[in-house]
Amino acid sequence: MAANREHKDRLFKFIFGNRQNLKWTLSLYNAVNNTSYTNAADIRLTTVEDVVYMSMKNDVSFLIGDTMSFYEQQSTYNPNMPMRFLIYIGMVYSKFIENTEDYNPYSSTLQTAPTPRCVCFYNGTSAKDDKTVLKLTDTFNGESDVEVKVLMININYGHNKELLEACKPLNEYSWLVNKIREYQKTMNSLEDAVDAAIEEMADDFEIKSFLLENKAEVKRMCITEYDEQKTMAAFGREAAHKQAVQGAIRMIKRGKDTLEEIADIMDLPLEEVIALSKEIKAVPV
Repeated sequence: MAANREHKDRLFKFIFGNRQNLKWTLSLYNAVNNTSYTNAADIRLTTVEDVVYMSMKNDVSFLIGDTMSFYEQQSTYNPNMPMRFLIYIGMVYSKFIENTEDYNPYSSTLQTAPTPRCVCFYNGTSAKDDKTVLKLTDTFNGESDVEVKVLMININYGHNKELLEACKPLNEYSWLVNKIREYQKTMNSLEDAVDAAIEEMADDFEIKSFLLENKAEVKRMCITEYDEQKTMAAFGREAAHKQAVQGAIRMIKRGKDTLEEIADIMDLPLEEVIALSKEIKAVPV
């Protein structure tokens, strides 16, 4: 993936992948893994800054103990996350090998490396289970020798309460996103909704002072991510329409259904199905 100089961070990364907030990164790691690390200085960030998707940089990866964690936040459900993680993992481990003097990939003895753990924190508006495992092998048509598993955790407010309670900054982030969405329903702009949500935060919220200090950046990130959600939704609609058109074409060529039935089955306007039929008939056999 080529570097993108116009890349933009997500609010999730701004909070949990920021060097000045490593204590929050550690809290999140402990909550996810049921561990009890106490020294945030033990965390070694390994995020590759020039890996970009939809102009958004990958969120955060870090090494602690013998575990290499890869964390991504998604506000749009994406079943292709394992493929993205596969690419990202390759880049991170390539740098790990390059920067580890005693690791020799050509050695005749087994070289040990940190265990990768892939987690996607989902807070989109589509209903999803509290936890879902996405597998790379679901991508392939045949049996594969390569597997990547991604644990998708629903962090929408009200989901995975035990996990959110175990990580106060994550719980506060979840509350904030939920509150912004609520205010969006009644306010004229997303910026106003962000302002109102931060203002409503209780004073004992750990992330409040950090958000207030960086309010302009926080609002820009929220607006960027909201625009990404709209773009992804448009892509989804476009893909669904393309699939419906392809299905209609097959049914027209099969000739067993009326155009009205095809339009109803494929959920397409009758005028579009009629136009497709004329195009097909106009093509010489």
